[in-house]
Amino acid sequence: MQNQLFVFMVILSALIMVPGTIHAEHIFTDIDVFAESLDIVQLSSDKFTITVDDVSYDLYYGYHGSFDSMASNEPQPKLSTMSLNQEKKSLEITFDTVPADSIFWVRMPDELISAEKGLFQVFVDGKETKYELIQFPNDISLGIIMPQDGQDIEIIGTRVIPEFGVYAILIFMVSIFGTIYFVRKTSLKQGF
Repeated sequence: MQNQLFVFMVILSALIMVPGTIHAEHIFTDIDVFAESLDIVQLSSDKFTITVDDVSYDLYYGYHGSFDSMASNEPQPKLSTMSLNQEKKSLEITFDTVPADSIFWVRMPDELISAEKGLFQVFVDGKETKYELIQFPNDISLGIIMPQDGQDIEIIGTRVIPEFGVYAILIFMVSIFGTIYFVRKTSLKQGF
């Protein structure tokens, strides 16, 4: 009897621990239904789109805590433009007006600009400044104090797109070695 109870308990615990399989038909025909849902930052902030090599990247930005600034009657800074400087590996941000000292934050894809160990260099009007960094799985967010009447922010990373990847370097090396091999083979046949 005790063996039967033991077997019964093992079977019962296996049924409880092993998840069942559920199958359902998709009732939605619109493919957009299955898109990734927006997070609170995307819903509560402004968006600026940068296009590099026909690929668009959305950068979300705001002031203070965005929710705080939405309820406030204080004048907000006015962003003019954001651009990617591939030579300097930086994101350049320009403001039209900054009526008072403000906390400016920007959230951007880490494939657009990144820095080793999150060590960016941030300059406000040419002076290096400290910043707050939050890393997400695919994005980074930087918080920066923007002084009244400030004009420019430059965020310098160690990598911006497009850059040569590992495969491009490998292909380049194989082509160089292939060329050297081909030149040596043909030189030996010609009697050099």
